[in-house]
Amino acid sequence: MLRNRRGVLRGAGILALILVWLALAGLGGQSIGKLSEVQENDVAAFLPEGAESTRAAELGAGFTDDSVLPALVVVRASGEEPLSDQQLGTIQGWAAGLGALELADGRTVADLLVADPFAVPSEDGRAALVTVALDSALASAQIGEERAVNGVVDVLRDADDDLADAGLESWVAGPAGSIADLVAAFGGIDTILLLVALAVVFVILVLVYRSPSLPFTVLLTSLFGLAAAALVVYELAKADVLVLNGQSQGILFILVVGAATDYSLLIVARYREELRRVQSPFTAMGRAMRASFEPIAASAGTVIAGLLTLLLSDLKSNSSLGPVAAIGVASAMLAAMTLLPALLLVAGRRARFIFWPRMPHAVPVDEQGRPQDETLEHLEARTGVWGKVSALIGRRPRLVWVGTAVALLAAAVWVPTLQADGTSDSDIFLTEVESVAGGEVLAAHFDAGGSEPIEVFVPEADLADAVAALEGVEGVASVTPYTGANGAPGAPSEEAPRVVDGWVRVDAVTAVSSESQQASEVVSAVRTAVHEVSPDGLVGGTAAERLDTQETSARDLQVIVPSILLVILLVLILLLRSVVAPLLIVAANLLSFAATVGLGALAFNHLFGFPGADASVPLYAFVFLVALGIDYSIFLMTRVREETLRHGTRHGVRRGLAVTGGVITSAGLVLAATFGALAVLPLLFLVQLAFLVALGVIVDTFVVRTLLVPGLVHDVGRASWWPWLRRIPADAAPAEAEPAREVAAA
Repeated sequence: MLRNRRGVLRGAGILALILVWLALAGLGGQSIGKLSEVQENDVAAFLPEGAESTRAAELGAGFTDDSVLPALVVVRASGEEPLSDQQLGTIQGWAAGLGALELADGRTVADLLVADPFAVPSEDGRAALVTVALDSALASAQIGEERAVNGVVDVLRDADDDLADAGLESWVAGPAGSIADLVAAFGGIDTILLLVALAVVFVILVLVYRSPSLPFTVLLTSLFGLAAAALVVYELAKADVLVLNGQSQGILFILVVGAATDYSLLIVARYREELRRVQSPFTAMGRAMRASFEPIAASAGTVIAGLLTLLLSDLKSNSSLGPVAAIGVASAMLAAMTLLPALLLVAGRRARFIFWPRMPHAVPVDEQGRPQDETLEHLEARTGVWGKVSALIGRRPRLVWVGTAVALLAAAVWVPTLQADGTSDSDIFLTEVESVAGGEVLAAHFDAGGSEPIEVFVPEADLADAVAALEGVEGVASVTPYTGANGAPGAPSEEAPRVVDGWVRVDAVTAVSSESQQASEVVSAVRTAVHEVSPDGLVGGTAAERLDTQETSARDLQVIVPSILLVILLVLILLLRSVVAPLLIVAANLLSFAATVGLGALAFNHLFGFPGADASVPLYAFVFLVALGIDYSIFLMTRVREETLRHGTRHGVRRGLAVTGGVITSAGLVLAATFGALAVLPLLFLVQLAFLVALGVIVDTFVVRTLLVPGLVHDVGRASWWPWLRRIPADAAPAEAEPAREVAAA
């Protein structure tokens, strides 16, 4: 009677837990689709308050009544001939009518303008530039599921029929066009990215489990974890507690699916192992959860702690990713530790059938509760290739780890060739987009930097010296004090310079596009020249914001990298009750990261021909590779310690490697595949990050965790657990090691 009552209560608890998750998934599923509504993708908004371009922008707000977000429409004849007077008239008339175009919410473009659109012909007479000056605050407001700026760019691009009829081609470029194209590129996150990631994971799970039901159970756990994470992130972003951008959202999706699947694989593998020892699925699950909790909690805690070190970043895009991704990892762990066991046990005594057709059955066990066929020889024979690797480690540990380390060092030699000094805005996109094409046409017919000049602010007394200094900077095409008169940036005016609280503004038009990396280099030279004649001067503008972002990213790398290493080392010391083993693991993972970056540099420079890398790529790659890559060493070493307490260090290493080889390899392949799915988004940063993380996880899985760490720990032996050695048995002599111990135990 008591047994039946216990079974009913247990079943009711399982069903209640599943119902709670169903309710949570219902709310979170809606949040997944609404995350794009709370995104912030403006680079200027990510800069720290102390950045020079940020202070310049604050000062510049006093020189104009409105903050402007320009959409630049460049128009030219379909052929090579100059524009005719009739075509110029058509362009002028078309520009005059742009304000009447209707947006999705019933407003017109005119409701968002700070000035009437005007057309300026190029000096070569072959093109015209129509400037549509949008109020940046109004353009950033939400209209339905998109920002107003996206709606404006869409109607501008759709309204070119009159131009086409006159034999004209047009492109919408400039900051507004770039933002619209960037948002369109991130538009695949909600659907394509998630579907690709889930499809890849499903295929891997089918190959791993060869079961029709287990893959769906694990994927369902991942999706429910994602729904929970999306619910929390959406509410926090909506309340302005954290900042969410497109790349953070993509990483969140990938991280939750990958982490939840990895944790699920570990639990399922241990559950299957325990089902060979006991008849009751509930007893087997209880043992599996107790054995899995420590490594999973340590893994999640390490990743979360590593991610939260991003809060030390001065860039809001980096600092906000930390809590967003940490919420994702916590949700993944929560789903794996609660929902997955409930789904695996919902069938009660028939729960083994979820493994069909390869259901595990209980086998005879010894007095310690271990299957009698699990001597080291039986174990290595039963685990196939991982048993062979385990035996190799036992025979030649030093040769294995030294050879592996030399190979990784050879790959790490190429680290200095990684070009991570930053890229032009046009290089962000890996597919053809209209804003980039329009920017190229604009640069061909107008002063390339004329649309977004470098903005220099100096005290009025320093104006003449500042203008003279700017005119001497290589790469500056023209220098004009700002008067406030309407016209193209940099155009001369007879009016006096505008003075605001004793400050004046000088517009320096660059010979190269303001969206190019070369313009950022010009900004550096401009700052040097200006600060020499006006120490209090400030240099801002689009190119200056890019430069400040790159310099801040370089500073973040120096601060965050040692912080992550310290956090990970402390977690490992607490987990393994040792100092030596954690130091070996951290050193191995640093070597793995260096090798990955070296191989990535070779691929980026010679295989893919990338123009360079964003300055934040090394930081993001380090955070994810070291924080996530350490997972596999944690999974391995927690099992090694467990086996070491029974069999000694060297045989503990071999046993741990043989038992965990399959599941950790599967977990590594899943995480590499999910991060690789980021490459479906045609953005340089995400493709490079996807490549580095996927490659690094594979290196960690197949090289570091399989060869380097086991070889090192086996070679060092019992001293690996220094200074807490009391519970660690001494290693037996090679000739009498495992067989004698197993016979004695039997």
